[in-house]
Amino acid sequence: MPSSLVEYPCSSAFFHDDRMARGRDGLLRYGGLTPSLTELLDIAVHRYAGRVAVEEDGGRTLTFSQLWTSAARVAGGLKTRGVEIGDRVAVRQPVGVRWVEAFLGVLLAGGVPVGVGPELGQSATDTVLADSESVMVLDGELPDGISFIDDGAGPEELVLLSYTGDGSPKGVELSNENVLSTLESVIHARRFSSEGLRNLLVDPELHTVGSLVELLSTLVVGGTALLTTSTDSASWRGTGADVLTAAPATLLGAVEESPVTNFGRRAVRWIDYSGAGLSVEQAQFLRRTFPAAKHFLGWGMTETCGAGLALPDECALTHAGSVGIAFGGMEVALFGPEAQHGFGELCCRGPGVTRGYWNRPEATARSFTGGWFHTGDTASIDGDGFVRIVERDVAA
Repeated sequence: MPSSLVEYPCSSAFFHDDRMARGRDGLLRYGGLTPSLTELLDIAVHRYAGRVAVEEDGGRTLTFSQLWTSAARVAGGLKTRGVEIGDRVAVRQPVGVRWVEAFLGVLLAGGVPVGVGPELGQSATDTVLADSESVMVLDGELPDGISFIDDGAGPEELVLLSYTGDGSPKGVELSNENVLSTLESVIHARRFSSEGLRNLLVDPELHTVGSLVELLSTLVVGGTALLTTSTDSASWRGTGADVLTAAPATLLGAVEESPVTNFGRRAVRWIDYSGAGLSVEQAQFLRRTFPAAKHFLGWGMTETCGAGLALPDECALTHAGSVGIAFGGMEVALFGPEAQHGFGELCCRGPGVTRGYWNRPEATARSFTGGWFHTGDTASIDGDGFVRIVERDVAA
């Protein structure tokens, strides 16, 4: 039986967004986006200048104004060291305020951040640095200079080079439009407001685009990103968080040891445990632990800017095991001989999907069919568009 690609529409009852329209290239896109990520963040800084932007567990706290000023001085220091527009600069910092300063400093200098996990071995690190052609590594004290802000970037310009975590890491090119579209979709899907939420990011891997989207979506709405590497839920008390973001295994392990339903004056209102689908028992346990919270489970890859599918809160139990439906302009399809029957390789397209791999035209060509990105994940999709990642050989 020959392979085919079959598109699967998702239910319009969830995550509908009137701001999207189909472009000439066939993709659903947001209208009215700011031209660049730095411009969007600049708007947030001026709007929420006196609010706390980022807090480090047991460490520093910076307001939006202080963070922007500090990042601009890092940018100035980078310029004095010869960093030019479009240069890749590796950020290899531990989780904390300094990581955020370094990342934003590279953006404001007009550079392209390349996230490198502090725990990555030297050989793998050298591979990433060589492949990305990074001109500098920010792995210690940050450069300091006269404040500099580059705000001339456009939607199609490269804003982030994020490496996959597989055995042969590839640099995923993400444009301003990719990142801005993903932020819009995540904020809309979670119904984040600008009232001043406090998002506790538990042991985030900030060098990955998934954690980075969590951080940026909090800042864009004037929220506070609380950064902690502690997976002991008892230590989360007193943070005043009303949003809890953690990997599924981390969250389940932490609350099973020490169930906590509030972290200060506020009860937890949102739980984000994006990643693998949960069993019915696990979903029920988290519902009992956080009965007043909206539960958000999603799926994404580096190539999809860390997002793309989400399980609606009201479907957490009825569709346990699913990683959700497409949202934010994402569309899904299946590829393979059984695609017509709801089983095959998951393919997707949308405004958050990468344009390709850094300096790897052959790999890019192999990963796309008619504009659809081949995820490499085997999946099943039901009639309403709910996706399950399954363990089965597509060719079987």
